[in-house]
Amino acid sequence: MFKLDAVLKNETGLHARPASMFTKEASKYEADVKVIKEGKEYNAKSIMGILSMGAMKGDVITIVADGKNEKEAVEALKKLVDDNFGE
Repeated sequence: MFKLDAVLKNETGLHARPASMFTKEASKYEADVKVIKEGKEYNAKSIMGILSMGAMKGDVITIVADGKNEKEAVEALKKLVDDNFGE
């Protein structure tokens, strides 16, 4: 299992376009990928799961992956967050 914390810095948080980008990236990996926010776990490969988090600018999320290429998955998703989803 590999995990990293990330802080959402983009204005819209994990709403429609960033959530879509996030789930698309997570789906590239075989690892089981989850996001934890305020103690609740969400499936990182589910757009509905990500949207239901209601993650806003300034929120801290933990990206967790378990399985094949887990480190690559977490690092790619953290980079997406750190790069503000290209905004």
